[in-house]
Order: sequence, then C-alpha cells, then structure tokens
Amino acid sequence: MTQKRCSWVPLDDPLMVRYHDEEWGVPVHDDRKHFEFLVLEGAQAGLSWSIVLKKREGYRRAFSAFDPAKVARYRAARIQKLTLDPAIVRNRLKIESVVRNAKAFLAIQKEFGSFDSYCWRFVGGRPKLNRWKSRRQIPATSHESDALSKDLKARGFTFVGSTVIYAHMQAVGMVNDHTVDCFRYRKVQT
Repeated sequence: MTQKRCSWVPLDDPLMVRYHDEEWGVPVHDDRKHFEFLVLEGAQAGLSWSIVLKKREGYRRAFSAFDPAKVARYRAARIQKLTLDPAIVRNRLKIESVVRNAKAFLAIQKEFGSFDSYCWRFVGGRPKLNRWKSRRQIPATSHESDALSKDLKARGFTFVGSTVIYAHMQAVGMVNDHTVDCFRYRKVQT
C-alpha cells in the first residue's frame, strides 16, 4: 500500500518525493540550512520548486556550500561568472541578492547569536501546527510570514517577500503545512 502524501507532490518525480518525505516541514535549527533554503527560495521566485530543486547541487557548488561568510565576500567578477553558470538560475538580480542576503544574514547572527534564534521568534520558538484537509486551504502567506518578511527587508534582505518567507517557514518546519491525511503530518511533529 502506498503512503498518502500531500497533493502537491508529483509522484513521478523522485527528487520531489524525496524532498517531501525527508525534508519539507522538518524543524531546522542549523544556520547553514536556513541560508540554503533562503537562497533556494529566493531563486524560486516566479519559477517552480521542481526547477530549483533540480539545480540544488549547482547552487551548493556556486555558493560555497551555502556558507554565508564566504558568499558575503563575493565580488563583481564572481557574480558575473555566476550569471553564465547553467547549473543555477542565471538571473543577475537573484544572484546579487544572495550576496547581499549573506551579509545581512551575518549581521543577524552577530546580533542574535544565530539566524535560527532570530527567525524562530516569529512563531514563538515552536512550529505552528496547522490542520489543513486540502491543498486549497494552505495559504501563501501568514501574519508571521508578513512580519518576518518585513523585518528581513528592513535588515537589507531582498527576494524575501511574504510568499517566499512563508515557503521558507514551511520548508524549515516553522509551520507544519502537511495536510492531515499525509503520512508526514504526524511524523514531523515528533
């Protein structure tokens, strides 16, 4: 018997199935993983998650294994080189935003001790448990994503609109948006 998954998961796409089954919604408390998802979700703006997920290893290579301290030091020549890299989304504004966001990310780490402690404050330090019965019920934004997005923008981040940030919150388990009939719904709570 096959396990019931969230309806957004294309069962003929092993990468998406693995992402859903192993990562999406699992609470993350590692700063490098937070930075990775911010990079990938910013790249996704206007594209499908499947496209970005397929380029994940290209992003890992292009952006120093998602080390914000290294990425913050990228200069114009490196950015120009990345605009020619077919392993990532070659949008100059998105690439420049990764470098800008790395600098802002480091500033948050310095102020709060970690990006993790900073961002989890927006959900009271624990995952927000939703009880959606269908994909149609899942919002694209929330009050929490609005607040986090606004604060990130005030700190110099770009490509962090409320929809992008809500996707981040879903990915890193700040909200559990697995539908209640999905086998992962209960598993990510433990």
